[in-house]
Amino acid sequence: MERTENLRQNFFKLYGHHPEGIWRAPGRVNLIGEHTDYNLGYVLPFAIDKNALVAIRRKSAREQDGNQLNLASTYGHAEIPEISSVAVDELQPGSVSGWAAYPAAVAWALNQLDEEEISGFDLLVDSDVPVGSGLSSSHALEVSTIVALNDLYELGLSHTRMAQLTQQAENEFVGAPTGIMDQSASLMSEAQHALFLDCRSMEAQTVPLPLAQNDAVVLVIDTRVEHSHVDGGYAARRRSCEEASAILQVSSLREIDGVAQLEAIADPLIRRRARHIVTENQRVLDTVKALEDGDLEAVGELLYQSHVSMRDDYEISCDELDVAVEASLQAGAIGARMTGGGFGGSSIALIKREQIEAVSNAVISAFEQAGYTLPNIFTVVADQGAGRA
Repeated sequence: MERTENLRQNFFKLYGHHPEGIWRAPGRVNLIGEHTDYNLGYVLPFAIDKNALVAIRRKSAREQDGNQLNLASTYGHAEIPEISSVAVDELQPGSVSGWAAYPAAVAWALNQLDEEEISGFDLLVDSDVPVGSGLSSSHALEVSTIVALNDLYELGLSHTRMAQLTQQAENEFVGAPTGIMDQSASLMSEAQHALFLDCRSMEAQTVPLPLAQNDAVVLVIDTRVEHSHVDGGYAARRRSCEEASAILQVSSLREIDGVAQLEAIADPLIRRRARHIVTENQRVLDTVKALEDGDLEAVGELLYQSHVSMRDDYEISCDELDVAVEASLQAGAIGARMTGGGFGGSSIALIKREQIEAVSNAVISAFEQAGYTLPNIFTVVADQGAGRA
């Protein structure tokens, strides 16, 4: 409540009027199912108890700048945030940069709908999702914005449609070729559950996380190695998957049932990329079953298998992530893996609650010995999806 009230007061100080409301959207941890979403596969994320808060007030046509988006953020904790302004009718891909591109992209995507017209608005955002950590800080910002505009303009958009529109915003306006998992997790998740999402049919099912009854927690290790989906590594992996699909004459790698079919791919690099996707899809299915059975040891083994696949076949890990994972396991974690798009960001460790200090200290010690910047380590709780704050 304190963050919400502070945001409301800061909005008034900045714009001279109160917001019409405040909306929240959580970041996410992907338990398993990495880079499978844009291959129309399976994913198993959950929303976390870190979120973006967005305060918004629509402008009227009578106001002098009624067609203008005024976008401000408390990132950096400036007393008077700098406002980025752009006219709604001037929004086009590449016209807005930095964090402000994300809410602007949402307004742009909504205005691509024939029946809708989003006018100008004042916006102020506050977020405690670490930026560049692989916990979907950008998607939390997009989702909080679209949920707010959906309410204010009474658009009646479903969760699935909002996920699709924010993906369009990210792909076409921001220029990041991401899939649909992160937005879906932020929108559709339930507290104490993971979200089992079929990215082809968009069918979603909540799966209870049997953590509390097993005295277990998920520990996040933010390596502080920032990543960006706009950079080339992510796009290159997606292109490799598209090449593999073309060679195998399928519309997506989701259609491949087993690794034996991948022998038709002559290029060993493309074959390894495809192997990660095919095996990762199966690991998601196996993890869902293990969770339903309450078998955390099996979940832990699948998490590490996923990390090895991302490290060796998909090659999206980095030294810091590998050190974090190995140190967690050596300190007794049930399982560990990198999470998110890769090339930096965070790893997760499934541990007993009593191990929090020991695992954290082991990771910090390993980072110190390697000469790395010390990580930010914290536990997360599976939280409710986006809505009004």
